[in-house]
Amino acid sequence: MPHKRNRRFARTQRYREPVLTSRSDRIAYNPAYHRFAVVLAGATLLLIVAGALVTSNDAGMSVPDWPTSFGSLYKLPPMAGGVKWEHSHRMIAEFIGLLIIVLAVWTQRVETRKWMRVLGWTALGAVIGQGILGGLTVLNFLPWSISTAHATLGQMIFCIIVAMALFTSRSWLQDSEPVAESESWPSTPTLTAIAAACVWVQLILGAAFRHYGMKLLPHLIGACVVTAVVCWTVVRVLTRYGNVDHLRRPAQLLLALLMMQLGLGFCAYITRMTFGHNAVQPWQIMVVSTVSHVACGALVLAASVVLAVQSRRMISAHSTEPAEHTAHGKAVIA
Repeated sequence: MPHKRNRRFARTQRYREPVLTSRSDRIAYNPAYHRFAVVLAGATLLLIVAGALVTSNDAGMSVPDWPTSFGSLYKLPPMAGGVKWEHSHRMIAEFIGLLIIVLAVWTQRVETRKWMRVLGWTALGAVIGQGILGGLTVLNFLPWSISTAHATLGQMIFCIIVAMALFTSRSWLQDSEPVAESESWPSTPTLTAIAAACVWVQLILGAAFRHYGMKLLPHLIGACVVTAVVCWTVVRVLTRYGNVDHLRRPAQLLLALLMMQLGLGFCAYITRMTFGHNAVQPWQIMVVSTVSHVACGALVLAASVVLAVQSRRMISAHSTEPAEHTAHGKAVIA
């Protein structure tokens, strides 16, 4: 029995072995903490899908009161019609809120990086603000400005959780050196940040269109701008840093998601104009294409943020090491 306990202790120690970073800080990789952040990121994406289902099914005012549902904080209302979409969205949001509280508290207990502790509280503050915006949306009868802010903040929360999952990963904590970049304008870190900002603005325009705050034209123009900037960014990254895994993989994922998003946007437009233009209730094909478009948009934003963060981390104009020395993404900094 003692030798079994010793083997179990050795396995635990191996998984929690501290990793030496470039700042000579010893940061322990916590697999449970990291996996919780990964699962929470997936759950947050599910919440975005649930919110899109509410809007796509025209169920925004199916539950007319807040924070109660038909006057109760705990009774389950009849889950029929639009109520099933709206009340399900509220229950999922409450569950995600509890998980983010757990993540924020867990971060304060295990993190030695001050900025990570701040990021944990930021996630908690954002989800509280998200709940308040959701309530104001109901109490003010779905004003497009508040509804758009509610949708946009949900996307930002998703990106924060994705970033925390990245920052707690084993690969992020590895010892590393930046790769060199020759003179270029704009620099690759700046270009990736511009791409992420363009995607974020585009999602705001899309949310405003979905909530009847503006016409389709600004969203279409934004799609053209985002496509051009993202393609420029991906080509830059793949041609210069294609041998660096931590840059190549998010760039390839971003390009694939962008192509998928354009296709889903076209499908959502066609189904809305063809099948849902004069429909009393939204057609199922219209709901599926629109919700898929919203979910893919969230993934595009998250991928662009990951690429921007990794570019900022991996590329230095002051480094003397050529990019060829960083094959397979082994040169990274914490």
